[in-house]
Amino acid sequence: MAKRADPVAPRPERVAAFGLGISAESRAAAYLVAKGFRILSRRWKSPRGELDIVARRRKLLIFVEVKARDTLEAAAESIDARAQRRIAAAAEAWLATYPQPNVTDMRFDAMLVAPGKIPRHIQGAFEAA
Repeated sequence: MAKRADPVAPRPERVAAFGLGISAESRAAAYLVAKGFRILSRRWKSPRGELDIVARRRKLLIFVEVKARDTLEAAAESIDARAQRRIAAAAEAWLATYPQPNVTDMRFDAMLVAPGKIPRHIQGAFEAA
């Protein structure tokens, strides 16, 4: 009997995009570690949204959105207002789950990744509304 295609199998372009995202997040995490950050969470999910990377250096806590595109400019443009709201809501849920009493500063950063380029770390990429 011939094998039938799985009706819920993801499309090949979605599988490739997922692999690219995982690779970009790994590069971004390595870059942050090299800058002295400790990675607290990666790909953390809540009903309110997902956080790509949560990292800490001394009393600074950062929530990092990683965007991989063909160019760094395209990656920067992909962090729209809707994504910012989702990230802020997920950060609030993360903090409720993992309180950080010694943190005195928090910010939302972006890590832009493009093929053949050094990741670009945008500190304070946006403010939570």
